[in-house]
Amino acid sequence: MENQEYSVGLDIGTTKIVAIVGRRNAHGKIEILGVGKAKSLGVHKGIVNNISQTINSIKAAIAEAQSSAGVPIHKVTVGIAGKHIRSLQHSDYIMRENPDRFITDDDIEALKDQVKKLVMLPGEEIIHVLPQEYKVDSEGEIQEPIGMHGKRLEANFHVVVGQMGSIRNIARCVREAGLEMEALTLEPLASSEAVLTKEEKEAGVAIVDIGGGTTDIAIFKDNIIRHTCVIPYGGGIITEDIKEGCSIIEKHAEQLKVKFGSAVPELEKDSTFVTIPGLHGRPDKEISLKTLAQIINARVEEILEMVNTELKAYGAFEQKKKLIAGIVLTGGGSNLKHLRQLANYTTGFDSRIGFANEYIANDKNQYLKGPEFATSIGLLMESLKIRDKKTVSVNEEAEIEFDAPQESAAQLPTAQNDAQPTVNQQQAQEYETPAEQQQRKVRLTFGQSLMEKVKKFFEEVE
Repeated sequence: MENQEYSVGLDIGTTKIVAIVGRRNAHGKIEILGVGKAKSLGVHKGIVNNISQTINSIKAAIAEAQSSAGVPIHKVTVGIAGKHIRSLQHSDYIMRENPDRFITDDDIEALKDQVKKLVMLPGEEIIHVLPQEYKVDSEGEIQEPIGMHGKRLEANFHVVVGQMGSIRNIARCVREAGLEMEALTLEPLASSEAVLTKEEKEAGVAIVDIGGGTTDIAIFKDNIIRHTCVIPYGGGIITEDIKEGCSIIEKHAEQLKVKFGSAVPELEKDSTFVTIPGLHGRPDKEISLKTLAQIINARVEEILEMVNTELKAYGAFEQKKKLIAGIVLTGGGSNLKHLRQLANYTTGFDSRIGFANEYIANDKNQYLKGPEFATSIGLLMESLKIRDKKTVSVNEEAEIEFDAPQESAAQLPTAQNDAQPTVNQQQAQEYETPAEQQQRKVRLTFGQSLMEKVKKFFEEVE
């Protein structure tokens, strides 16, 4: 199998590192070829703090993914999070040299490149430049300007910024693991690709990805990204609270949280206890599930209040910005029992758990259904998008080469199809869409090639 046929998403999380290999099938769904998972040992709250341990964890996850997929892995799309991530709004414009030509992808990229030249704080670097709405000359609120005519192209941007050092550390770990980083994507954006529907993004929705070290938030309205942020608390700090509150080791605290934990103490009975084995001959310890829920509830409420603060910062409680689709909870932390009910009560928005298997074609055993795989599947989807764009670009270049005239300028047209276009035809061609222009070029080239064959035939006869 050639490398072009598949893509890889690599989620470098605080608790685990996941590599997923997949490709797009004939129906547009994603076919998973292999999954690799390893314990993350060198990452704290989304930030690499031990290079060698992180490299070893990446190698272990990649090796398992290669083994299960049966293909070599060279390029990966990587996620980034951490408390150093921040976002800002920015407007910018360019003046086009030739307004008679319609706006193309090159104009959009030129505008994005101009935004990337923004001066950031010392040590910061721009990760994403996300267009929100465009304005062409005096016409505003444009979602897709490609194909339009105009002199001035303007846009509002959502700019995501991160610490240069953290970005470089991730890049080094990926490189030292023998991989090439195809792209770096903000994790909540990746998660949103995997669990949100187009209708939710249009109505207004906030995705809250509760991971091991961070809680990532992305807010969408009218199919436009409006706000992103990273809260430096996740499921790991809940485990830490249980460990301290119940005086037990971390392993037992994690098991308690996963198997018996609840976010709402009122729904637990006082008479229900769970027994934890004692250490080195010490007596076993009994822990009330209601006490456990109270410890969990205190920390989860704190995290949800921070989420509420971000929703208010965006303006989600205003009528025009209201999130009609509410909140989608995802990430490993969203598996916590009764979390959805607590989120409804704390934020005032309806919420649901976001599962990542909606776009997966072959997840028969439901292994990838868990919300903990949302980010890694989203990164795989982002990698497939990049691969698709490259394929389209290569095909367009091939068509352009195919369309290049092979005859000398002195050669006269020999058929009606090869005649020079009239003035009216030239005016009509200016208003053609890119797809229509490509079709016209192919037709002309076919006519030219046909006449060449006829000419060659008569020359050989003579």
